[in-house]
Amino acid sequence: MSSCLLIGATALALAQGSFSLSWEHSVEKIEWRETWEVLPEGLHLTQAAVKGSGAGMDPGEGAVLRDGWWVWTPDLAPVPQLVLAASGATRGGWTLCADGACRVIGAEAGAPLVLAPCPG
Repeated sequence: MSSCLLIGATALALAQGSFSLSWEHSVEKIEWRETWEVLPEGLHLTQAAVKGSGAGMDPGEGAVLRDGWWVWTPDLAPVPQLVLAASGATRGGWTLCADGACRVIGAEAGAPLVLAPCPG
């Protein structure tokens, strides 16, 4: 399923219709990973994973330990957009991966980044 994701004012074509976001928690220094599907009704979180727990980083309900990651499938409705704060207070931004390629977004302090399905 081909779809499109807006990252701020930039459109990114997604051949597989999904993307992942990963980042390091600013306090716990623990990596967090999420997989999202782009749907006409919004962005749907299909999987979450965390390398540990603490300070709001606790694994979700039904999490199982796989290769050092707590992995689970959140039961949430799609959201119209994601707003990612770009405070500059962390060691890096978010790593967004799609279709076998990754890029870092939001690494510099500035306005929040908005991720949303492309209109139409």
